[in-house]
Amino acid sequence: MFPEIEMIKIKRKRLGLTQKKLAELVGVSQPLIARIESGDFDPKLSLVRRIFEVLEEVEGKAINAEKIMNSPVKVVETTARLREAVEIMMKHGISQMPVVKKSKVVGSITESGVVKIMLEKGVAAGKIRVEECMEAPFPTVSKDECLDTISKLLLSSPAVLVSERSKLLGIITKHDVMKAIRF
Repeated sequence: MFPEIEMIKIKRKRLGLTQKKLAELVGVSQPLIARIESGDFDPKLSLVRRIFEVLEEVEGKAINAEKIMNSPVKVVETTARLREAVEIMMKHGISQMPVVKKSKVVGSITESGVVKIMLEKGVAAGKIRVEECMEAPFPTVSKDECLDTISKLLLSSPAVLVSERSKLLGIITKHDVMKAIRF
């Protein structure tokens, strides 16, 4: 038995799948999956590939926003000075954060945005109110949103917010998606 075939059982269990469920997803019988996992059956390469394709698909769906988000989310009020926003970002080692007004997300602040403002205003930019220089809000998803959708959103946004019933639960960045490879 190839070492790759031994990984089928390990991956299946890690994903919380039963042999029966994996068999249904692959389109084979449960006893066949059992025989493959036990080493009693030498499957065709095409079947092994199909099993791994299904496991990878399930794995992608199993990783959702709630599993990779950072919480609690650091935010800044619209009325704060840009200097305060920068201090929060530096203190917590973050490169972007939501801007809120009365606990509702209304915009965002990013390192790139701060640098642009600094180019225009110099060090005096620190005195500007956040509401005067904030960018558009980050896209928002539910805690159950899949990794695929989150990854696509991050191609055009530096972060994605996770929210439920208007309550901010977490934030996801490209770095968090990259960490999902370790799951």
